[in-house]
Amino acid sequence: ALALPEHMGGPCDVARKGLVARDAYDPARRQFHSTKLLERLAALPSSPGAKILGITEVDLFIPILTFVFGEAQVRGPAALFSTARLRQEYYGLPADEALLYERSAKEALHELGHTQGLFHCRLHACVMHYSNSIEDVDLKGGSWCPECFARRSD
Repeated sequence: ALALPEHMGGPCDVARKGLVARDAYDPARRQFHSTKLLERLAALPSSPGAKILGITEVDLFIPILTFVFGEAQVRGPAALFSTARLRQEYYGLPADEALLYERSAKEALHELGHTQGLFHCRLHACVMHYSNSIEDVDLKGGSWCPECFARRSD
């Protein structure tokens, strides 16, 4: 389990639910359209004010980009990220569970930051910095900078 409640300021419930998302799959790209998956997550029943974080192993895309690590509804309830490109194996390297965990925690907090109204940060040390590659994920920090922390809406 990811250590997110300390950053989010509330309880964390884990629910293992699968989403049927056949129409989100694009066979030409061999990827799943993240916006379609996000819409299904947002439609799940949840408590008022709750945030839903979906974690998947499938490769994600939006039409204007080759891939995305994740996507979120800005100031909305739902966020999603994929571990597909966070895994060393994706790049032909040996598995590294500690690195996968670190990358996953960063991407989870990044996407949940969007649900709290945060946009991409110019500071490379902030978890809200935009990641266009796995190197970007590795270089950015694992928490919000003071400016982003102050701007988030709970």
